[in-house]
Amino acid sequence: MASQIYETIPAENVTDDILIKATQLFNENYGTWGEFSSNPGKPVKLNVRRLREQYLPTSSDESVVDRHHRGKGFATSLLRILRTDHDTIYGVMSSHPAACLAAVKAFDRTIEKVDLDFIAKNANETMSTSPVPYIRDAERCGIIFDGKDTTGIVSGVNTKFFVDHEEPLKALAVVEKKWDWPLGKLPEGYEYLLILPASAS
Repeated sequence: MASQIYETIPAENVTDDILIKATQLFNENYGTWGEFSSNPGKPVKLNVRRLREQYLPTSSDESVVDRHHRGKGFATSLLRILRTDHDTIYGVMSSHPAACLAAVKAFDRTIEKVDLDFIAKNANETMSTSPVPYIRDAERCGIIFDGKDTTGIVSGVNTKFFVDHEEPLKALAVVEKKWDWPLGKLPEGYEYLLILPASAS
């Protein structure tokens, strides 16, 4: 039986060599820019300086999964490792349904039982206190935040991050055949917002 070994490294101990490997993993697996971006069809790239300054503040944790190993439970395992006894709320911002599914599984739930009222109640405080500017500054949107919202998204953020949605939408079509997807449609430039309590009620 194969075993998996995970190692966590505090942000202050992450070396440039580690970040070089992390950015390579990100750049090879994240995806491409969409048609509404300034670089349609080109890979989404992240450099070491931006990764350290914007996405790896001292109080945050980051993980990436190689696209060839998706669907094997690695993302769920990584999220479970990040759980601590003193945290009460966890969240995910992503355009990919697989990330949302991994999050709910990591916290012992199913996507169909996501509490939208909990997201609406806790989104503002959770995001405004994030150490990551990209999350902290994201514009919340969706029907749970604005009853007049016409984008089709139920819980999301308008990040104006125009990554190509071809793969996420294919994944969403598969997900919707199995489950009642609660987060709505995925407009261009938007990401889903999922916020969960640390312990199942």
